[in-house]
Amino acid sequence: MANFSPIDERYPVVLTVPGLGGSGPSHWQTLWEDARLDTHRAELGMWDRPHRNVWVTKLDQAIRAAGAPVVLAAHSLGCLAVAWWARLAGQSQGWPVTGALLVAPADVDRTDAHSPLRAFRPSPLEPLPFASIMVASEDDPWVSLNHARTLADGWGSHLVEIGMHGHINADSGLGWWAEGQALLERVIDAAPRRPARASGFANAKPPPPARSRASRRCPPA
Repeated sequence: MANFSPIDERYPVVLTVPGLGGSGPSHWQTLWEDARLDTHRAELGMWDRPHRNVWVTKLDQAIRAAGAPVVLAAHSLGCLAVAWWARLAGQSQGWPVTGALLVAPADVDRTDAHSPLRAFRPSPLEPLPFASIMVASEDDPWVSLNHARTLADGWGSHLVEIGMHGHINADSGLGWWAEGQALLERVIDAAPRRPARASGFANAKPPPPARSRASRRCPPA
């Protein structure tokens, strides 16, 4: 993966980590990549036939190539790639990854898990060596809310439950997903010794707000 050119190396680079099949043009990860100057995709390859060790290696390469602190914005199986990277990379607390937004982590341990997901079992349950926020939906077909809570407890993630939003992907109709953007900014702002800065969005005009269909459980920012 090519080296990035962050606006300021003191500020984190945001790496999106898609799940099975990658993220299409209407997925919030892709929209963030297009809208934010600080956001790039970690190209893990083999999107339809993921291999755990390949994904972890590719993710490690992307993190090392960033040339700046890194915040990960992962979705579905990408969350498991992040957890496996954390287990295998052995990074020091808070560096080079300073935080993560983990959205709708796929349940790879369920008995009826799709074959590509089973390569990532068992789910690592060690605390992540960086701050993280997990976002979960009540009607996600890929992970039950109870399992998401188990992962959040194991990883030490703050869990935000956003109601009925399916797998929190393009099919959920979230568009730019303003709530997710706000959560990402919370992760970025919590980065160690990071000076205050403006939002990473390239567009001066803010994107349209996401549709809200249910209340969420989240403490004040």
